[in-house]
Amino acid sequence: MTTKDRQLSVNRRPFNEGVLTTDQGIPVQDTDNSLRAGARGPSLLEDFHLREKIMRFDHERIPERVVHARGTGAHGVFKVYEPLDEYTTADFLTDPDAETPVFVRFSTVQGSRGSSDTPRDVRGFATKFYTRQGNFDLVGNNMPVFFIQDGIKFPDLVHALKPEPQNEMPQAASAHDSFWDFVTLQPETMHHVIWLMSDRAIPRSFRMMQGFGVHTFRLVNGQGRSTFVKFHWTPVLGTHSLVWDEAQKIAGKDPDYNRRDLWEAINSGQFPSWELGLQLIPENRAFEFEDIDILDPTKIIPEELVPVTPVGRLTLNRNPDNFFAETEQVAFCVGNVVPGIDFTDDPLLQARLFSYLDTQLNRFGGANFFQLPINRAIAPIRNHQQDGFQQHEVPVGRANYFPNSLGGDQPTPAGPAGFVHYPEHVDGPKERKRSETFADHYSQATLFWNSMSSWEKEHIIAAYRFELGKVESMPIRVRLVEHLNRVDHDLAIAVALGIGVEEPVKSIDNHGRSSPALSQANSQRESVLSRKIAVLVGDGVDARIVTSLRDTLTERGAIVELLAPVDGTITTSDGLPMEVTRAMQTMSSVLYDAIVVPDGAPDLAMDGLAVNYAAEAFKHGKAVGAFGTGLGLLQRAQIPLTTAPADPALIAYDEWTPDFATEFTKALAAHRNFDRDIDAVPA
Repeated sequence: MTTKDRQLSVNRRPFNEGVLTTDQGIPVQDTDNSLRAGARGPSLLEDFHLREKIMRFDHERIPERVVHARGTGAHGVFKVYEPLDEYTTADFLTDPDAETPVFVRFSTVQGSRGSSDTPRDVRGFATKFYTRQGNFDLVGNNMPVFFIQDGIKFPDLVHALKPEPQNEMPQAASAHDSFWDFVTLQPETMHHVIWLMSDRAIPRSFRMMQGFGVHTFRLVNGQGRSTFVKFHWTPVLGTHSLVWDEAQKIAGKDPDYNRRDLWEAINSGQFPSWELGLQLIPENRAFEFEDIDILDPTKIIPEELVPVTPVGRLTLNRNPDNFFAETEQVAFCVGNVVPGIDFTDDPLLQARLFSYLDTQLNRFGGANFFQLPINRAIAPIRNHQQDGFQQHEVPVGRANYFPNSLGGDQPTPAGPAGFVHYPEHVDGPKERKRSETFADHYSQATLFWNSMSSWEKEHIIAAYRFELGKVESMPIRVRLVEHLNRVDHDLAIAVALGIGVEEPVKSIDNHGRSSPALSQANSQRESVLSRKIAVLVGDGVDARIVTSLRDTLTERGAIVELLAPVDGTITTSDGLPMEVTRAMQTMSSVLYDAIVVPDGAPDLAMDGLAVNYAAEAFKHGKAVGAFGTGLGLLQRAQIPLTTAPADPALIAYDEWTPDFATEFTKALAAHRNFDRDIDAVPA
């Protein structure tokens, strides 16, 4: 149990014990019937239990977040590998023996709380470190850059991105005129938008998603020396995504897909982990990167220029006890930093320092939100701030000011031991002007495009075509193609062809630079931990083989579910009943990472739903395996078995052999085979 867990335990109250009472502790006689004047008479105003119960229900909600409303979270711990005293005085980065409690919230950006988990969107990755020096909130995203360079444009961006005001449509979607109107009039958005059109915008799981601090921050060591830093979270399971068709179908089949995935993984003991990496830039290198201002939040510093140094491990190991009290009430503020971490003059970061605190004041109705259990620091809190809405404490004493003699002049400022702002020299005229070093809006979008594999490029083109196909204004479509023509001519031609825009004339040469770290094709592909496999079974299957396959995959960390035409049990080849996990019609292939059709149930090949499972999984690039009579179902799905040796994710054996499980496991670890010819299978 961490320090934070012990602190939270004081506030836990079980729902299900003892006698029902009112909020005042008065025992309740009956909570099913209001107090009436006669059984058919009017309800009486004196029924305090009725009034309290309805009043509390009417006030259950607090304002949802304007952005990042749809989210989920979990508790965990962070440990640094080696002391980073050379760079910072932050104790959670300098003490390898310390196990720092954390709460992490993942979220979508655009949608309301009731939207689905899998739209094409940026994902929030916000981490609250409960350090011994106070709370540090690293409030980032799953993409390392942002749409805009200056926070003054944030209201415009969000207004354009959100549902259009005249009809409140579309929900949780950027595929509409106002967003693309804004984007095509603000070239600084080009880099982030190409990330948004990539598979990064539809992660397979929060557990398989990178995180970034986005901005350049400072680390400050004990001698007052500053080092610029960018924060990176890298998932131990690798960075993997869905495909767009799959993501859309999941939204209907299971809108809670990502939050359910995280909850179930933690509940089953498969704790997700991320490695914290730092890009460290000495102050004297700040201006040495061509076309990159380190204060520009629309730019990355490629890892080829500044490597990412792994420094610690984050592990999420406990689900919240109550979603509202913890995940919904957690309040992240970019301004929450601890000694040894400081800000830079990034103009987007500077605006966020105001915005996040202001947002929490609106959501919680006052300044005491920090007293909520999930937000409370484990470090001692001592100051003279007082009163306000929802004051939970009972301050004792006379001297609520400083300096004072009535309270022994306490609490006393810590002096040099407290937070000391880095003494950056600031000098310049007051002016509303963008730095000329922020002027390049295209070269990093080109870098991203050049870094993509062939299948990632195909997905990006398809995403632009889908999004712009929803845009009714042809001038907006034309403007977008003009911008893309400055990113890459071939990209612009491919998008123009799909949205009815005339092919552009080449205007600029591609610079040819790339960064392999940007491609998900280069992500870790060795683990099958928590991957979900649907084994399609029916009467006549060989129980011994199915059990052997399930045990082999389970031992390696995968989750195997047996799906049959009906729920309950099937009859195996030896005449015995075998329990299945679910009926096929209650699930869908899009909810699984792979499909297996074993021997012994030839009638499955005549089941249209089973055939669709295999065909759809194949089209989504997933591992598909079959042996014995199971091959008949794949043939019925028109999956070209002749390509099996060349397709590493199509495992087809004439009969069962343990080699099948080995090959299938290898295909499952690879996540997807996006190079297969999916057009060979009918929709």
